[in-house]
Amino acid sequence: MDIGTISLLLLLGLFFLLAIGMPLGLASAILAVFVLVMKFEPALLSNPLSFGCPDWYTEANPGARCILTGRPGAGPLNILQQKIYGVLTSYVLISVPLFIFMASLLEKSGIAKDMYASLNVWLSRTRGGIAIVTSIMAVIMAAMSGIIGGEVVLLGLIALPQMLKLGYNQNLAIGTICASGSLGTMIPPSIVLIMYGLITETSIKALFTAAFLPGFMLASFFIIYIIIRTQLRPEDAPLPDPEPGEPEGREKSVLFATFLTILVAGFSSVLFLRVLFFTVTGQNADLGDTVDPIVWGTPDYVIWFAASTGIALLLLFFVFGLERTKLAWSMGKGLVPPIVVIGVVLGSIYGGITGITEAAGMGAVAVLIIATLRGEANFELIWDSLMRTMKSTGTIIWVTMGAAALAGAYTIAGGPRFVADLIVGSEMPTMFVLLSMMFILLIMGAFMDWVGIVLLIIPVFLPIVMRLPIEEIGVFGQLEPRHVATWFGVLFCMNMQVSFLSPPFGPAAFYLKSVAPPHISLTDIFKGFLPFIGIQLVALTVLLLWPSIITVLL
Repeated sequence: MDIGTISLLLLLGLFFLLAIGMPLGLASAILAVFVLVMKFEPALLSNPLSFGCPDWYTEANPGARCILTGRPGAGPLNILQQKIYGVLTSYVLISVPLFIFMASLLEKSGIAKDMYASLNVWLSRTRGGIAIVTSIMAVIMAAMSGIIGGEVVLLGLIALPQMLKLGYNQNLAIGTICASGSLGTMIPPSIVLIMYGLITETSIKALFTAAFLPGFMLASFFIIYIIIRTQLRPEDAPLPDPEPGEPEGREKSVLFATFLTILVAGFSSVLFLRVLFFTVTGQNADLGDTVDPIVWGTPDYVIWFAASTGIALLLLFFVFGLERTKLAWSMGKGLVPPIVVIGVVLGSIYGGITGITEAAGMGAVAVLIIATLRGEANFELIWDSLMRTMKSTGTIIWVTMGAAALAGAYTIAGGPRFVADLIVGSEMPTMFVLLSMMFILLIMGAFMDWVGIVLLIIPVFLPIVMRLPIEEIGVFGQLEPRHVATWFGVLFCMNMQVSFLSPPFGPAAFYLKSVAPPHISLTDIFKGFLPFIGIQLVALTVLLLWPSIITVLL
């Protein structure tokens, strides 16, 4: 059977199986078998008894070729099992349950609640301050774990009741929580980026670096929208009554500067001790061009970090004063544990200390230690977190197995080359090709989980993108060929950001509905998404028109 017919039947079969409620992993595995049968041994469809090519069948059909069943363990089946085995035994895949475990610990401990309280202290008297705090908290949560569902649920439990109590516009509150809570797809260490890098063999560290600016750009778009909307419509975000004895105006600004100085003093002192240790032990000795120097660890940094620590301490003791320093610390100390976790995870990756998987493990241990120091670590906390990790990881692994089987079978059958030749040979404009892909991803994202999309669709789309004329990608700036796969990965994650809010099956809506008050319906939730989906599409457009934005930090 020709690959064009197989592609059409595969697409129809996938939509049919998903429509009748079959799990994606099982549907993909079934379709993988049918693709191989249709391509290499279609006789099985009309005569299942021909399995294994028995003598009576070969005598009746002298030209029969039983490529699949004639030699079990060889041919296409062998290639397919190697593909599945390679994906499931990838070392990077271990980071997924570790990040999920870290997110579960964060959600069930009081770390997130304290962080929200500290952020709220500084922005409570700002118009739309609680919505802005929610967006900032979502960014910090995304930078700690990269998990989406837990963030939306946690923000729904903490922020939604407070915003509704203060009289915030319901649509604004809902949209802020779900759109901001979905930032985990874009901001490192995103699990979506990890899976994309695993499947496409793209550097995950490069993907993390490239996604930084677009991720924070999208978060800033949300915050700018909140500020503009609440300034134009003050009734959408009433100001809370001031707390007795709460600092205001200039004094609050001075206290915030004091807290930032405390953070600088702590950060500089840690870096100073680190570089001093390297210097004393001789680990940062100059080895010429053969070995890259330790990041912020060479001897010349000793003076800089010592000076910055000393200046910060002088400011705290002699300019701001000890009493103000204590008050500033009490107001902002809830932000310290999240900053420590982010520093452990991302600092160990970009400091060249560990890889992605080890950083995930270090982050999980850091959260567990912080929870222990806070007196929150107990058997119930750890057990519940482990159970949630097992359930979430099990879902991802089963979908990965099925989707990897289908993607591998389709690749063996020549599907990606067929689609690539079909699209590239049609001589469509490059931007039209990219827009068509984005439209397909948006539609698929409304009905299919992102794991299935990255495993099924990306192996087909990426080879096409790699064959497009590099000078025609984007309007502003120019990508280098080595950055195309990285750019498309960030573009894909931005697209998946939209899919988390897209009706009728946007998962963020169902996450929020599980913790929202009874009077808020799914229709109300999706209605609140509309302006934020528009903002996401604007950010997606920026990435399409200005692809070189991802290279700013590379």
